Amino acid sequence: MAHVPLYREAAIVLRTQKLGEADRIVTLLTRERGLVRAVAKGVRKTKSRFGARLEPAMVVDVMCYEGRNLDTVTQAETIAPYGEAIARDYIAWTAATAMLETAEQLTSERDPSPQHFRLLAGGLASLAGHDHEAGLVLDAYLLRALSVAGWAPSFRDCARCGAPGPHKAFNLASGGCVCPSCRTPGSAAPALDTLELLGALLEGDWVTADASEPRHRREGSGLVTAFLQWHLERGVRSLRLVERS
Repeated sequence: MAHVPLYREAAIVLRTQKLGEADRIVTLLTRERGLVRAVAKGVRKTKSRFGARLEPAMVVDVMCYEGRNLDTVTQAETIAPYGEAIARDYIAWTAATAMLETAEQLTSERDPSPQHFRLLAGGLASLAGHDHEAGLVLDAYLLRALSVAGWAPSFRDCARCGAPGPHKAFNLASGGCVCPSCRTPGSAAPALDTLELLGALLEGDWVTADASEPRHRREGSGLVTAFLQWHLERGVRSLRLVERS
């Protein structure tokens, strides 16, 4: 049976780049094909039929032709216009931008990651609906995305020996909280309330997370950023732009 190069996928738009006078290269996180980079022809023209649908943070149903280096988008229909709602709120938009960049770094081309697709779509839906403070949504997404990638941090029991916590020390290289016996020089000593917040974000305990104090959110964000950048080969540039309310 001949291979048909046409396929249809649910996708989240992660990034766009200009190409030539009227085209764009669109980076997509698809449900079943992982990362896909495709050319959307003519989308920068004012009369483009689907240009607005292929903007960052939009969830779309796309039809594409496989190419040797880049695929080509032939059709795009909106599934969820999260990008439109998020773009109206600068704080939410900076959080979404960091999530989209992280997703691109944690996923691979042609490597299915339906769990990561669902996680990112859920995070964008939460930002678009203003369900929780944007910084909390971002940190919850980052922690869970790291877990999906195999780097789940521990915020209670010792990450090295498993001794039951809570423990006061946090060590990036060890994978989270460490007991007094496993603690190494350079370990941080965050507030126990901060560790409780991060554990709640990882587990989806929004009652605890929403009730947290701003100082613990700030300290927690610092730990999440450090933990993320420890595991990635390069930093997430857009995290520097994130505005914390």
